[in-house]
Amino acid sequence: MTKQQALDAFRSDDLIGIGMEADTVRRKFHPGGVASYIIDRNINHTNFCTEYCSFCAFYRPMGSEEGYVLAKEEIYKKIQETIDLGGTGVLMQGGVNPDLKIEYFEDLFRSIKQRFAIHLHCLSAPEVLMVAEVSNLSIRDTIARLRDAGLDSIPGAGAEVLDDEVRLKIARLKCTTADWINVHRTAHQLGMRTTATMMFGCGETIEHRVNHLETLRQLQEETGGFTAFIPWPFQPENTALGKRVKDETTAVDFLKTLAISRIYLDNVVNIQTSWVTQGIKVCQLGLRFGGNDVGSVMLEENVVRQAGAQHSASEEDLRRLIRDAGFVPKQRDTLYRTYYLN
Repeated sequence: MTKQQALDAFRSDDLIGIGMEADTVRRKFHPGGVASYIIDRNINHTNFCTEYCSFCAFYRPMGSEEGYVLAKEEIYKKIQETIDLGGTGVLMQGGVNPDLKIEYFEDLFRSIKQRFAIHLHCLSAPEVLMVAEVSNLSIRDTIARLRDAGLDSIPGAGAEVLDDEVRLKIARLKCTTADWINVHRTAHQLGMRTTATMMFGCGETIEHRVNHLETLRQLQEETGGFTAFIPWPFQPENTALGKRVKDETTAVDFLKTLAISRIYLDNVVNIQTSWVTQGIKVCQLGLRFGGNDVGSVMLEENVVRQAGAQHSASEEDLRRLIRDAGFVPKQRDTLYRTYYLN
């Protein structure tokens, strides 16, 4: 798909036709009629942050009485609860906190790995950049040290829209597109896998969305390091940006964006459809619009919920969601390896 074809698709009213094309691409990658999910937990280890993003209701400024850094014992407790419920990984990320240097994370990751057999999918690109800056290290040395301490993979958070015109408007203190790409390229070069995301519906144009997809496709062509792409719509409630963005993302816009992403990113194997922001029914439709994964049971999630997302789901809810949509549910791990459960 060319950039012009993607723009034409965004402007098209043929939602079903776009969805059918995306479904064809999905079946090429996943011919067995399987849709996957994961049991993991999103541990937000700190909410102190210096970025002040206008779309975020989670962060607290440095020194705030409402700010926190979780104690290690609290993190251990959350991980044990995750394992007890069949979880295979933790997604740990939080605010961009300059008080947390490389030694903090090395100690934390090593101590977790000594206690638990768990996959650590941690630290967004902006967090990695902050750790490097306050620790006087290069990006490569930072990621290598974190990897050696137990970090297994890096989540795609902090991407928002990978177009600096948008980033300047919604998160002027956050890293640039080139910075985000550099973190993920470096991780891939060091043998680590990462995910990619897009938060859309934040006032960007369709041209910005296509620029985002093109940037990801180019890096994937270069490194092959992305395991999955996860597009999700901006949640406006309780945020400063929500007062400026008048039109909330519709189900049609979500499904169209999901489908175009599946077609455009023809070198990314997995595309995730969202129940957290869109609910169960739209998530089911997403499995016919290019998605092959419904994400996590999310035993805990704070960032999106504080911005207004209200949906929740148990493992059985997700398995029923998948079955009712005509697919076979299979639990996977963070690297999209599936466990063959019917």
